[in-house]
Amino acid sequence: MASKSQDGRNPEADRPDPATGLNPGDQARPGTAGTGENVCARCRGTGRVDGERCDQCGGTGRVTEGIGGG
Repeated sequence: MASKSQDGRNPEADRPDPATGLNPGDQARPGTAGTGENVCARCRGTGRVDGERCDQCGGTGRVTEGIGGG
């Protein structure tokens, strides 16, 4: 069973998925056609939220998102 931090969160949930290498906020792998790097909306690019590593970008401050439609 995974250990929990003092605030009750599972620290393993903040890490990239080992199978894909993606953080929860990523929409695709870096370099995928039609995507680009963007500032993480949750931490606003700092990589930290309330003194903890951001759970969306894994602490990088960046996410990979789709850039166009059509």
